[in-house]
Amino acid sequence: MILESPNVSLNKSAQDVFHFLSDVKNFEQLMPDNINKFELLTEDSFLFALKGMPEIALQKKEAIAYTKIVLGAAGGKIDFMLTANISEIETTKTNVQLVFSGEFNTMMSMMIKAPISKFIETLSTNLKIVK
Repeated sequence: MILESPNVSLNKSAQDVFHFLSDVKNFEQLMPDNINKFELLTEDSFLFALKGMPEIALQKKEAIAYTKIVLGAAGGKIDFMLTANISEIETTKTNVQLVFSGEFNTMMSMMIKAPISKFIETLSTNLKIVK
């Protein structure tokens, strides 16, 4: 299953966006309002929980300077990736798109598609308000 957020245009350089997303503690600022828990596990991983959802641990798996950050499941029963694709439009204008990908059975896909779509859309929307 692959889910994509809308592209978000930011008035920041690709370098600034990359550095912000590279620091996993900054994801706390992007979380939806219904967050129950956010805990930094290491400098490259964090755990979070939304109301009514199980805790999820994410770990930075890959970082390609100024173009891509990949977070993946850190343990647990479900393997998935959350990728931030960063595209510089101008020196101070950058597009970001979040892509969620994972292998799920049909029943699981049906259950998580809507909440995950809303989650990645919220993360990308909240990127706009980060200073």
